[in-house]
Amino acid sequence: MSAEYTPATIAEARRLRDALDREGKKLVFTNGCFDLLHAGHVRYLEQARALGDAMVIGLNSDQSVRLLKGPDRPLNNENDRAEVLAALRAVDAVVVFEDQRATSLIDAIHPHVYAKGGDYTVDSLNAEERAALQRAGSEIRILPLVPGRSTTSTINKMTAEKTGSRLRLAVLGSGEGSNLRAIVSSVQNGQLDADIVAVISDHAGSNFLKLAREAGLPAHFVDPGPNPRKLGEAAQKEIFDHLERARVDVVVLAGFMRILKEPVISAYSGRLVNVHPSLLPKHKGANAPQLAIEAGDAETGCSVHLVTAEIDAGRVLEQARVPVLPGDTPETLHARIKVEEHKLLPRVLSEWRQRGLPVRGAGES
Repeated sequence: MSAEYTPATIAEARRLRDALDREGKKLVFTNGCFDLLHAGHVRYLEQARALGDAMVIGLNSDQSVRLLKGPDRPLNNENDRAEVLAALRAVDAVVVFEDQRATSLIDAIHPHVYAKGGDYTVDSLNAEERAALQRAGSEIRILPLVPGRSTTSTINKMTAEKTGSRLRLAVLGSGEGSNLRAIVSSVQNGQLDADIVAVISDHAGSNFLKLAREAGLPAHFVDPGPNPRKLGEAAQKEIFDHLERARVDVVVLAGFMRILKEPVISAYSGRLVNVHPSLLPKHKGANAPQLAIEAGDAETGCSVHLVTAEIDAGRVLEQARVPVLPGDTPETLHARIKVEEHKLLPRVLSEWRQRGLPVRGAGES
């Protein structure tokens, strides 16, 4: 019996890089989980290797994969994954790292070229890793993906028959999580035939995430980036990756205060829903209860609507009405609107298929 494969050390990878540097040659570096090796990986790694004279792969450890992908991953342990990768003709060495990001590995190795797949752009790379690449003086190269070849799509095909008819929901929020609580309650009491497979927030300390964890739900904090009003490209990509890994049917925005853009908007078109505290199309955007009071409206309410690239402009699925009372403040009015939101949103979700609204197809990636 042959000995178990032993991955390279960081020091060995750095010695390879320095030896190449002395000869005027280039080391290519890429990183990933490589959980289920497929033709897309092989073709990508061949392209990456062609950018230099040797290639090192940074491989996420088992613990790192669990943190990134969830408790059901990896499918294969780190030594097996490293051994399979090392057997490829394009790969010169594999280094296993424990962190979620390859930052420390980049700082240690100083690769000449960094390769990443075409589901990223330079701007959507993790900011911490991008800073490390800048410190190392690495050239960043984005390589095209092989269409239809991905670990997620492969796993989805393998598990499509097992997912059943229950709606797979992801819920995104930024604050207290009262709508999340209403959805969880509806699932628990059997009114909503669904599984909440991902809960995502742009606030690490939000009550929203606390509620999710207390309910035993997969909870993810996504760093929104430095701009307090925008969701950075890296965050947009990270949210998309969480949704894809969880094989989500419907994405629910429940008090999520950032604007989703690509790639989520296109990939989940018709399956992305928001609850807004007004009778759309009136009072779009922020501060809707205050706008209703300032406009002298006799009534307002809430709308469950599909999300499009234009803010609060998607098709309205259903509304509930609330009177505006004398002496109302934005806070008292919003509190009464929320009572209706907590009934309306779970009801629309429970009727999703009956309304003819789309879910993830078995062949989707």
